[in-house]
Amino acid sequence: MQYSQLETDRNLARRVANGNSEAFDEFFREYFPRLFRFTLARVDGDESLAEEVVQRTMCIVIRKMSSYRGEAALFTWLCGICRNELAGYFRKHGVDQKSSVPFEDIPEIREALESVAAGGLTPEQSQSSEELARFVRVTLEHLPHKYASALEMKYIRGFSVDEIGDELNLSSKAAESVLSRARVSFKEGFRSLWDFDSNFLLK
Repeated sequence: MQYSQLETDRNLARRVANGNSEAFDEFFREYFPRLFRFTLARVDGDESLAEEVVQRTMCIVIRKMSSYRGEAALFTWLCGICRNELAGYFRKHGVDQKSSVPFEDIPEIREALESVAAGGLTPEQSQSSEELARFVRVTLEHLPHKYASALEMKYIRGFSVDEIGDELNLSSKAAESVLSRARVSFKEGFRSLWDFDSNFLLK
């Protein structure tokens, strides 16, 4: 995380904590969808439950925003609060917390993952399906909002390019361009995580 990004996060958090309505709108547009995806992957795709948890998380976040010090990315801080809310929900209802994410089982994404996995790794270095899921989840969570939304609409919700354009207020050509860049960003982000993890394990 670059210092400039942390400064941006601190500035946004400070403005939200001070009651700036424009900052709140900016914060909500950027982070509610990302937290929703983060949560959805942990509740077996239960959209109602995910929305409920994220709404509770956002209420807590707004109250605590002045305590954010920018030592980690704002999204990382939000995810920590969201995890606590999820843990509380699962404890209350006596269920095990889910860790699976459906995205890696989509054929197009699986193909991309396998193409990365086949890039010269020895059997000893190969990753388990659980590790693949973790890499996919982390990659998606850190994509720009528009890219992650485009991938979700295309591969999870089955939207056409025209429908994605309508949702993102873009022309079909622009939507296809966003989707193309999103695929590239996803693959690059995933490859970076994969290479980092493999190199770390080899040290």
